[in-house]
Amino acid sequence: MDDMDRHTIGNGRITATIKADGAELCSLKNIHGHEVMWQAGPEWPRHAPILFPIVGRLKGDVLRHRGQSYAMTQHGFARDQRFAWAGQGPASCALSLSDNESSRARYPFAFRLDVAYATEGDYLVIRYAITNSGDEMMPASIGTHPAFNWPLVAGADKEDHSIVFGVAEPAPIRRLDGGLLRAQSEPSPVQGGALALSEALFAEDAVIIDQLASTSLSYSGPGGPTIAMDWQGFHELGIWSKPSGAPFLCIEPWQGWASPADFDGEFADKPGVMHIAAGQTRHFVQRIGFL
Repeated sequence: MDDMDRHTIGNGRITATIKADGAELCSLKNIHGHEVMWQAGPEWPRHAPILFPIVGRLKGDVLRHRGQSYAMTQHGFARDQRFAWAGQGPASCALSLSDNESSRARYPFAFRLDVAYATEGDYLVIRYAITNSGDEMMPASIGTHPAFNWPLVAGADKEDHSIVFGVAEPAPIRRLDGGLLRAQSEPSPVQGGALALSEALFAEDAVIIDQLASTSLSYSGPGGPTIAMDWQGFHELGIWSKPSGAPFLCIEPWQGWASPADFDGEFADKPGVMHIAAGQTRHFVQRIGFL
């Protein structure tokens, strides 16, 4: 399907479909045509939204800058904006979003967010670039939010699935309360480098690893493909499914996270926010593929 709304790319090994709305990945299939992306069912109407210029929630859903207050809902606005196509080829595509009247009412900064997708071997490579096109320092966060089928094969037991990290992850995790970061950390459910998956794991919302050691992981279950993911530039990771149970699992490299429950200051001072100088660009890479 190739039109102004969606574009499909492939290389004979994998195929991916990307939407102009949100520059969102909405399909990823391996060489056998096995779909691994969640197809935006009624339990959650998204596939893999891009989180920008915030990750998670701000206290009171308000962004504060230079004493002014701006309404900013969870995960920011990029996921609900239509990106412009910057290129559409058989094995790659690129999209771009720049500040506009709507964005400046919520985020008073001039920016450009470029997202490029390319099929390389058994991997989909996603490159993100955030450019500060204004004349003052720009505070921002960015996150990915891909949702995979869980179970990976219909009828398989969800509890027979696991995530294996590139290295051990012994650090405590963080949890949310009302969408905001709790003050106290908790012991990690990761045993060495492996996280056993169950619906009970998400009874208290997302698992947030804010002292992430790994830059790669794999996700697998019985009878299905093994999904491999690695990243550059992202320093935190969220893992989430609906606390009430749903047939998807989100594995989310982030740069930034939700506001601490007791933080009510300027956005530029919020923990986890990066500061991009005027005229500068920050780059991030995520690869999703098959082992």
